[in-house]
Amino acid sequence: MLLHGPHAKRSNDEPGPGLFPVVVDLAASGGAYLRDARQQKDLLDFCGVARTVPLGYNHPRLCEADLLALLGRLAAHRPCNCELVGSPIDELNETFDILVLGGHFSDNLFADGDWAAVENALKAAIVWKQRKNLLGKTKRRGTQILHFANGFHGNLGLSMSMLEPTEAGVTQFMPRLKWPRVGSPAVSYPLHEAALARVEQEEAQVLAQIDAAYEQNPGEIAAILIETIQSHGGDRFLRAQFLAALRRVCDERESLLVFDETRTGFGVTGQWWDHQHHQVLPDLLIYGGAAQVSGVAATERLLECGPVFDDLDNGYPHLTANLIDVVRCRRLIEIIRDSDLLGNATNMGAYQRKLLGELSQSQPEVTAVRGRGTWAAFDLPTPEDRDRVLWACFEEELLLAPTGSRSLRMFGALDVTADAIGRGIAQLEAGVRRAFGRRG
Repeated sequence: MLLHGPHAKRSNDEPGPGLFPVVVDLAASGGAYLRDARQQKDLLDFCGVARTVPLGYNHPRLCEADLLALLGRLAAHRPCNCELVGSPIDELNETFDILVLGGHFSDNLFADGDWAAVENALKAAIVWKQRKNLLGKTKRRGTQILHFANGFHGNLGLSMSMLEPTEAGVTQFMPRLKWPRVGSPAVSYPLHEAALARVEQEEAQVLAQIDAAYEQNPGEIAAILIETIQSHGGDRFLRAQFLAALRRVCDERESLLVFDETRTGFGVTGQWWDHQHHQVLPDLLIYGGAAQVSGVAATERLLECGPVFDDLDNGYPHLTANLIDVVRCRRLIEIIRDSDLLGNATNMGAYQRKLLGELSQSQPEVTAVRGRGTWAAFDLPTPEDRDRVLWACFEEELLLAPTGSRSLRMFGALDVTADAIGRGIAQLEAGVRRAFGRRG
């Protein structure tokens, strides 16, 4: 398995652009360290394989004999419809609803992958809006999704209409729906008085753009879709006040508020979901990534127009989750609960940001330190500087994740230790010094 890195050319004996030259040995990996079978080295992993590994490698409770035996039995079959009474997915539904969703959502639909979950959410919102329009005796179609610049929701089906207009690759040739797109007023760091005034002004401008979109498309906008932290766009953090304003708009305009938490969910910010920090409840919650299973959770608002989820599959059996992922997810939830790993993510994340802040004082190229929970990010002066630092860190045996045009992300697992964070910051400092030709 090759790990994704920056789009930078390496030497001829290494894989091409966009790949770290790492062959992963999962069996020999442990805790915060990922074993590179190619070089027989242990790399300190703060990229979390695109945040699909929520705990350190080979956690003892994930390696218990009874769990491994159950996973082995389930691997022999992959039924097309897992929604059977008494099945692992039925058991997960109860655990997921009570512990992870907190009882705030009345319906939950698992999906086979993050992008499929996004697709289901968009379809559900459109069906809901069309039914609303029919009840109101209007001929409006209600098929539009208002979305934001710098957002990313996948490359599948409807979500392709929300890609950046300048997105490179095959996607630029795909047909797109003309959905309203507005700016995204992210916080700039450090958040001093002038930065706060600037983001407040940007929020007002974007809210005006949203009002204009509704006026230009009366009865057409089914939902507002947003990430609470725009990860693909450069770890851009949005304020609680702005998300609360979107909640008011959706209530007043009869649209659904949809949060895409496929990256920000499942504990990384110190809560099960990042929106809990903002005390803003969406109508639809999209999840995936570290949760091991993907899906959409809905509040009772979706039921105003009947059982929308029941109609999405047209009555045909459908694959809603992989049973192996379902069992792993349930065990992860138990580990997170029993070991208070949400609390650990909060405490260790604060320590990580403290050390990053101190690093930015001694290494002036490191700026805009930001984060929540074990999710941290910072900027470098240019895209070229970012790539140089990323590869220098790799040479210092530290794995980080590139994000946006010139940012680096430092993900800690939910069970990350202070020792791993301290070592990671030390290796990051060595990488920065190496990249800019400074001796330690």
